Amino acid sequence: MILRRYLVREVLITFAAVLATLMLVFVAGRLADFLATAAAGAFLVRMQGLAVWMRVRSDLEAGLVPGRQLVHGAMVLVGGALLLTPGFLTDAVGFLLMIPFVREGLRRLGNRFWQRRVIVME
Repeated sequence: MILRRYLVREVLITFAAVLATLMLVFVAGRLADFLATAAAGAFLVRMQGLAVWMRVRSDLEAGLVPGRQLVHGAMVLVGGALLLTPGFLTDAVGFLLMIPFVREGLRRLGNRFWQRRVIVME
């Protein structure tokens, strides 16, 4: 009887230890995933943001209105915020917004949408 209680207690303690270890591995994996995505997102936002900023400056120096570049900058900003938000879907959309031709396609789509409703200056 005492041996049986001892074995049951040992099995429960072992089960709890295995469960705690699995939970720790899962939490550590999720945390590492979050940190890696945030670091990659911060790097991409910095690189894309600087590229957009340089194009804004060159448009201003040429005497042009940098409307297109400002829209790209806003999309980079939104993409960076999405990359800092945990989740697969937000990461996917955030990474897509870091790609220049995806941003241009979204800008054109938005331009077509808004041209019917307001006066859009290019």
